[in-house]
Amino acid sequence: MFKKILIANRGEIALRVIRTAREMGVKTVVVYSTADEKSLPVLLADESVCVGPPASNQSYLNIPNILSAALMTGAEAIHPGYGFMAENPDFAEMCREHGIVFIGPTPESMRALGSKAGGREIAAMSKVPVVPGTGVLADTDAALLAAKQIGYPVLLKASAGGGGRGQKVIRTQDELAKGFAQAQEEARLYFGDPAIIMEKFLEEFRHVEVQVMGDGQGHVIHIGERDCSIQRRNQKLIEEAPSTLPESLRQEILAAGVRLAQHVNYAGAGTLEFIVDRDGNYYFMEMNTRIQVEHCVSEEISGLDFVKLQLEIAAGYGLKLQQEDIVLQGHAIECRLNAEDPDKDFRPAAGKMDDVHFAGGPGVRVDSHAYSGYVIPPHYDSLIGKLIVHHDTREQAIARMKRALEETVIQGPKTTIPLYIKIMDNPFYKRGAVMTNFLKTRMEM
Repeated sequence: MFKKILIANRGEIALRVIRTAREMGVKTVVVYSTADEKSLPVLLADESVCVGPPASNQSYLNIPNILSAALMTGAEAIHPGYGFMAENPDFAEMCREHGIVFIGPTPESMRALGSKAGGREIAAMSKVPVVPGTGVLADTDAALLAAKQIGYPVLLKASAGGGGRGQKVIRTQDELAKGFAQAQEEARLYFGDPAIIMEKFLEEFRHVEVQVMGDGQGHVIHIGERDCSIQRRNQKLIEEAPSTLPESLRQEILAAGVRLAQHVNYAGAGTLEFIVDRDGNYYFMEMNTRIQVEHCVSEEISGLDFVKLQLEIAAGYGLKLQQEDIVLQGHAIECRLNAEDPDKDFRPAAGKMDDVHFAGGPGVRVDSHAYSGYVIPPHYDSLIGKLIVHHDTREQAIARMKRALEETVIQGPKTTIPLYIKIMDNPFYKRGAVMTNFLKTRMEM
């Protein structure tokens, strides 16, 4: 096993990796920007290295500084967390060139799956259904022709995108020319790549994703699926595992996820995202070649530590688990505690957290880097932490989550907690009638 790893990330995921590493006897180095100097990961890691000012492109995306920090501290491997450098194949390749293990898939797998266009091609080869759509579109004329063939409305998506960014719904031909140029510019701004693909836009669907682990030698298992349908602006708010899909459909989607990951000899933790329409048809969207924010609910129902599995696979220990070893028990729900104002279109609310009290008790887990007096910097996402509950049934898990939310106190910034309490009481949510347009169609905001 590694003696020392560097964590190229911040916030709750950096703290999450520190905790598992410490239990495994692995020392940790955390890189940080000047805005995160007093963050909990910096305070708890064995070592910390400042890699730049608050702007991400000068710190958490600064490859030379991050690699220098790893070499300077003698770190044998780098855990990228999620976001930032987690899905950057060039970074993974540079780690390899410098003799540093990248805790994740190979650069080759990341390149194959990293773009939405590439993912669609691999899905087709793996006999996994995809939404009717295109590869990368050359120009507006190509987009107009494709939209005519697919039928409006269509969805323009950044091929290199993720996290709900770089997406634009086009409902008419008149909207397309302007919308295509805007989508390209957003893709260039957010991801440094203007490549755009087009898909048929489905008005109402469920977002279901399959958690996989692979050893890089063709052995891939799934650790169940998650329903991540409750979202705002195509970004997830509440996740749960397992989903409430019919069992036959669940098994079909799980098998499809494993089949696709096997096609690229996937190594480490990965998530395959699917959409499921009202008629029960499912389509592959993309693969996230990293650990997910919502991995916690899958850990809770499986009893596994995904970061531990990541470290063991990266260290060359392989994946000893077989599919029959995975036993999923109970139901888990996660609410993302965001510093946002739901009454003002989820406007971010950075600032000082005057007082914090997180819930506790049976079946309650909190993953957070926040503490009383912590100042939420305005430079990054608004995630304060994650509240996760586990119970025997979905109904019991909902009741436990409501109790835990009511027990959680965050004084200072506005948060999404009041919204989640309403959702736990919502009759549509209680019976599992969740779609990605839930907040617009099934909630009184």
